[in-house]
Amino acid sequence: MTEFKDKVIYQIYMKSFRDSDHDGFGDLKGVTEKLDYLQELGVDILWLTPFFSSPQNDNGYDISDYYSIDPLFGTMQDLEELIREAEQRGLSLMFDMVFNHTSTEHEWFRKAVSGDPEYMDYYIFKDGDPDTPPTNWISKFGGPAWEYLPNLGKWYLHLFDKTQADLNWNNPKVREELKQVVRFWKEKGIKGFRFDVVNLISKPEVFQDDMKGDGRRFYTDGPHVHEFLKELVRDTKIEDMVTVGEMSSTDIKNCIRYSRPEEKELSMCFNFHHLKIDYKSGDKWELMDPDRLELKRLLEDWQLNMQEQNGWNAVFWCNHDQPRIVSRLGDDKRYWKESAKMLAACIHLLRGTPYIYQGEEIGMTNPGFMEIGQYRDVESLNYYRIMREQGKTEQEALEVLRARSRDNGRTPMQWSSDKFAGFSDKEPWISIPDNYQTINAKAQRRDPDSVYAFYQKLIRLRKERSVIADGQIEFLFREHPDVMAYRRFHDQEEILAFHNLTKKEVVLPLESGAKEYRLVLGNYGELLTGQGALILRPYETAAIEAY
Repeated sequence: MTEFKDKVIYQIYMKSFRDSDHDGFGDLKGVTEKLDYLQELGVDILWLTPFFSSPQNDNGYDISDYYSIDPLFGTMQDLEELIREAEQRGLSLMFDMVFNHTSTEHEWFRKAVSGDPEYMDYYIFKDGDPDTPPTNWISKFGGPAWEYLPNLGKWYLHLFDKTQADLNWNNPKVREELKQVVRFWKEKGIKGFRFDVVNLISKPEVFQDDMKGDGRRFYTDGPHVHEFLKELVRDTKIEDMVTVGEMSSTDIKNCIRYSRPEEKELSMCFNFHHLKIDYKSGDKWELMDPDRLELKRLLEDWQLNMQEQNGWNAVFWCNHDQPRIVSRLGDDKRYWKESAKMLAACIHLLRGTPYIYQGEEIGMTNPGFMEIGQYRDVESLNYYRIMREQGKTEQEALEVLRARSRDNGRTPMQWSSDKFAGFSDKEPWISIPDNYQTINAKAQRRDPDSVYAFYQKLIRLRKERSVIADGQIEFLFREHPDVMAYRRFHDQEEILAFHNLTKKEVVLPLESGAKEYRLVLGNYGELLTGQGALILRPYETAAIEAY
């Protein structure tokens, strides 16, 4: 499972990608329409977020039927056409499997609620008093992680929204049902799978109150998670496919096991620790300036530990659950282009498989919504209410959402300067940022200095230079608060990568001696050196090599 190391994966949040049927929602045919664009960008694998039948309480991550297409997104024929057309362009599809929970509208849960004992064992039900949940665990979307069903006199577990009931993986029938889902889509020609919050599937033997936190320490990387994953992969014969696990609140030790080839579990892991460096006291809903030294420490820690023990990282800044990185760690005004390129290079030159989230390749920004009515995300709406109850003013709560809401990454793809950004000819399901007239794919495809053109160069470089795909990594200037720097090396090849994380000029000493350096890739056009030093301009990125 090493053939994925020079690949680049592009995430499509279908609801916001391209609307082909004039209803304000993106769809399967919309993806097919844009395959030439994706081929031109140079990516290899398209990860599609869920488009299966769903009530859409959590934007499709609440699945009511794993085998059918939600009419919102099209038909099975549309999907089969997309698979064929992608294949003709050398593009593979990766599907998003939500196996920790189902929608409460799933047939299995409906049978469970009717009192069918076979299907009640598909979920996690506990007896209890109507006023006292079985444990004090908190849902990841806010509020209790249990919901009471009066007709059964029982509570069911939902680590996310109450319409997302957790499956009981201890039941072999559940595991077999989910294997069948994987086999079905594999037969359809799907070449990879992304497993949603997959490290939460194994729950503890004993359910107890958490006196130190919200309960997550009892179910994160649970007691049987590795054996469950091994069984799933072995029995569906997907060990040679590209697979990635989304790991919630995980640790390095477990991710090494999840991704080490000899374990035969997954190709790679997503972890999110580096995206919490602006959470005040670890609280997502309290703002602070990003801690750049902590960012460096976390990336270094994960890179070196995974390298040392043969694990593999999925490297990324953005996805459908994260704000736009150029607004978060860059400067989306004066140094918008420079910081978008720097942040791209910073991730793509690391050891691991890079992911691009739709719109990231053109430097899309947070929308800056000013009213609560513009938000759609269930988590954001829940926490807006919670923040107001905790005493924050309307403006304070909105300021937090402008920085933190998952909707920041869910606004429609900005294809052109036409009305509705070329996403649709109807009012989209969520508003579009005002800057679509200047930040859009059509304008950037014609501009050799665009963010889009820079991403093309980064993707080409990964395929041309084995030092990036296969090389080792060593970190430089580790205590420098403003610069992320590292050395990639493989056989006789070596590249040094420097990324200025600030709008200040930074001067770094270069290795003394008779070495000359040339620019492999940069966002300022030429290398600025003097008196044995490298001068990095605001948000400059420079990948250099000695000759």
